[in-house]
Amino acid sequence: KLNFDMAKFGASYSADCPAINGNGSEAISVDRTYKLYYGGAQKRPDAAYSRVIRTVEGKVMAQIGESNRKDVRNAVEAAAKAQPAWAKKSPFNRQQILYYIAENLEIRKRGFARRLVELTGVSTEEAEAEVALAVARLFYWAAYADKYGGTVQETQLYGTVIKIHEPMGIIGIACPDKSPLLSFVSLMGAAIARSNSVVVVPSEKYPLLALDLYQVFETSDLPGGVVNILSGSRDHVSKYLVEHQNVDAMWYFGSQEGSKFVEHTSAVNVKRTWVDYGVGRDWTDDKQGRGEEFLYHSTQVKNVWLTMGDIFAN
Repeated sequence: KLNFDMAKFGASYSADCPAINGNGSEAISVDRTYKLYYGGAQKRPDAAYSRVIRTVEGKVMAQIGESNRKDVRNAVEAAAKAQPAWAKKSPFNRQQILYYIAENLEIRKRGFARRLVELTGVSTEEAEAEVALAVARLFYWAAYADKYGGTVQETQLYGTVIKIHEPMGIIGIACPDKSPLLSFVSLMGAAIARSNSVVVVPSEKYPLLALDLYQVFETSDLPGGVVNILSGSRDHVSKYLVEHQNVDAMWYFGSQEGSKFVEHTSAVNVKRTWVDYGVGRDWTDDKQGRGEEFLYHSTQVKNVWLTMGDIFAN
């Protein structure tokens, strides 16, 4: 049983002090500060707080913005504006955009692999394998842009029932720290392939893998507002995502406390949830990393009964 104060969960976040590498005798490289990404553009965070991201050796790589409640509202507003038009695009069009994202990621594979090595400490071979699998995962979800649309159901009455898989709408996603690039791509790709728009909180420890995708999105014809990225504290941003009335579903991959908070708070507006209670998963596994449950949580079902009359009773 988890005992913690729901009212205080994720209510605060901290800011890091300015960080400089070296001891004064070394040349100091230009600091890189990542902005937030929503509405198809990079935006400065509402609050003047940042978080320092370091390599496994402790050297400063960059600083990222700390998102707050106002940033969540802005990102959800951008997602709400973009989702209807995204859903009206033909499956072929969405498919081609996802293929384009995968192709542009593949072009930058060496840079992403190097970033994985520097941040997480994995070997070069493991990093290259994760990037290659992320590209393959995008191609996989692109193929589902024109599939999983529904089925014809049996009925006890005369006629037939059409089961239609419609998009959830706006999905909030809190990504885990494990396999930071692959997990981000797996969750984001499944959601947008089925016509949803997303507000994503990338890995809290290794957010640069997701933030480096800004340039990929901007050169892949992805409409602004379909994918929105808010860096910072996973629990702090998730708190305001799950409390937002216009967010239709929340996927949370983090702590046990966070999972319980998401399920408890989502009951207020009957928000669809998908949480892992800190169990984690193997993102390289086909079933755990790209199984049908991704499509299930990306859609909602509408059943339409088509009557046919007595003539079909013979």
